[in-house]
Amino acid sequence: MSRILITGLTGFVGSHLAEYLLSLPEGHQIYGTMRWRSRTENVDHLRARLTLLECDVRDGTSVREAVATARPDYLFHLAAQSHIPTSWHAPTDTVLTNLLGQLNVLESLREQNLTGCVVLVPGSSEEYGVVPKEALPIQETCEPHPVSPYAVSKVAQDMLAYQYAQSYGLRIIRTRAFNHIGPRRAIDYAEASFAAQLAGMEKRGASPVMKVGNLAAIRDYCDVRDVVEAYWLALQKGAPGEVYNICSGQGRPVQEILDLLISMSTVKPKLEVDPERLRPHDAPALVGDCRRFHELTGWAPKRALAQTLRDILEHWRQRV
Repeated sequence: MSRILITGLTGFVGSHLAEYLLSLPEGHQIYGTMRWRSRTENVDHLRARLTLLECDVRDGTSVREAVATARPDYLFHLAAQSHIPTSWHAPTDTVLTNLLGQLNVLESLREQNLTGCVVLVPGSSEEYGVVPKEALPIQETCEPHPVSPYAVSKVAQDMLAYQYAQSYGLRIIRTRAFNHIGPRRAIDYAEASFAAQLAGMEKRGASPVMKVGNLAAIRDYCDVRDVVEAYWLALQKGAPGEVYNICSGQGRPVQEILDLLISMSTVKPKLEVDPERLRPHDAPALVGDCRRFHELTGWAPKRALAQTLRDILEHWRQRV
């Protein structure tokens, strides 16, 4: 039985990862970190099957205590400030949380001589930033051109992970996941916002006006439940220090996501651009090349986009 530590377990990705790991026949022992003010509804149905540890990754002492308690064979470092628009308003907090948090985790492993622990440091397609059309789909060798404070923080995390793998021999695998969506996604992300607004209009007869941001941006979408399976495979088969794209390889404009959700709804709203939903700078297209990871693991997305969007809409129908 392996011991697994997930930082940020109560979040969107962390909760789906915990569900997936608990479904495996090996019977892993799961530990997860949460802040004292973290909401736990994403994992309340799992509470009896895992151990939650109060921990703020920015606090080195609490991280060391969490690592000492879990003594993990595998560690998924998911805790982060991951909302891109927030990073424009709170760049200091974003960089501090993401870089210092990871530094505390890696130092705790090194100080406690847990060098056999296999670590996932999940990066982001946002690291690539503005990419010329001729460089699409994006390969792992593409030079980063980050265009948000969040993206800058992820590049820094990526490089810090590489440095610790090279300098100290830590078994760190890096991934760069493109847009991953699904139930439990926070309402301030585009597809969740669309679904929540539609669910509200259906339930309450709300004004059929849909607030939107940039609908022209092209993104590469996967279901989060496919992505967490990829994360586990990355730790099973990935090479320490290496980096792998996790993506579908297919680009879709945000407008297509909205159109699909509207087609599943009973309302047909009028669209209205909300200036607050526009970013100072937005990469026009982020579409990935996943061949390297597929050849290594055989992984490919299994869930159809339409089904993922139906699940998201149904999630918000239940919530409103």
